Amino acid sequence: MSRPIVAVLASLCFIVASAPSHAQSGDVIVEKKTFELPTYTTVAGDTIKPVKIGWEAAGTLNADKSNAILVTHYFSGTSHAFGKYTSADPVAGYWDAIIGPGKAIDTNKYYVLSSDTLVNLNAKMANVVTTGPASINPDTGKPYGMSFPVVSIEDFVRVQKALIDSLGIKKLKAVVGASMGGLQAYQWAASYPDSVDRIVAVVASPGAEPFLIGWLDMWAQPIRLDPKWNNGDYYDKEPPLDGLKAALELVSLQANSWEWARKTFGTAPAEAGKDPAKALANKFKIEAALEQMAAARAAVADANHFLYLCRANQLAAVDPASIKVPALVLYSPNDLVFQEPVVQEAIQRIAAAGASVESATLVGPNGHINAFTQITQRAGQITAFLAK
Repeated sequence: MSRPIVAVLASLCFIVASAPSHAQSGDVIVEKKTFELPTYTTVAGDTIKPVKIGWEAAGTLNADKSNAILVTHYFSGTSHAFGKYTSADPVAGYWDAIIGPGKAIDTNKYYVLSSDTLVNLNAKMANVVTTGPASINPDTGKPYGMSFPVVSIEDFVRVQKALIDSLGIKKLKAVVGASMGGLQAYQWAASYPDSVDRIVAVVASPGAEPFLIGWLDMWAQPIRLDPKWNNGDYYDKEPPLDGLKAALELVSLQANSWEWARKTFGTAPAEAGKDPAKALANKFKIEAALEQMAAARAAVADANHFLYLCRANQLAAVDPASIKVPALVLYSPNDLVFQEPVVQEAIQRIAAAGASVESATLVGPNGHINAFTQITQRAGQITAFLAK
């Protein structure tokens, strides 16, 4: 499959590059670090011990540590938002187009850091550090599985706050994130208004609408229906890869748009000479592409982590009126995950409550994924907003 198709297929389920990335002498090299809390009490009152998340950073903290920007990642993303781990890496982090020296989020000016969330989807990825259902429960010596406590977007943010505190940062210059990262940005503004100067929320509303809650359940359903899921007890058995792949296909399709599907695939068959009209086994090009990419992602993902991420997103519930810090909200008119009217309503409610809020659109054929493929459209506005 060609690199352009790989890039546009990279949706919430796939780590994406917002623009083609090639090795350059000026590439930012980042190092994956680990932050650990010996014990953590969730919003719901459960205890996890210990908690570990990975993080990486670029730039230099100034003397009073007032130039730090936290980047929060999307549903299936990781802390790898920018830069490369080695100069030989073929692709940089998913927002490398706007983060780095001289870019919209300028690492010559800001200390930019990003962290993996709890229950990160990519539990099998070498550069991911995350505590979740696949982690070993120290009390039993076995993976938590479904005994792992339910966690929320607020829990993600609480752990990030502990990381920020450990670095001696009293107030972030900004929190910037797309999709689930946007949910985290809103949560930062609600939970720690004195610890963040402003937020940039991209393709996200402050909370999960009932329609999205329903869709998140549909995303999770193929995993639950896979017999190999076994109520989450599969760590010493064959994992539920068929269910996980189907779930990833669902998310990938919804995260794009009909314009993307028409432009990229049309109604062509997956293989020449195998007409879908002749046999049910003959696939359309879009079907085969979604299956191929889902299989690649499922190989480094964990099914239980997927389910816990769905619940965390369902629990997102920040009141727009509680946002008191300045906000920049970027949205996509053809977004099928966080629909334009829902985002616009949130913008109006933030403004009605007296907060400063700016907004702009990201226009392109990729729907929700315009947050990555079209983000440079608003690079100048991001730069200006952060400079205020």
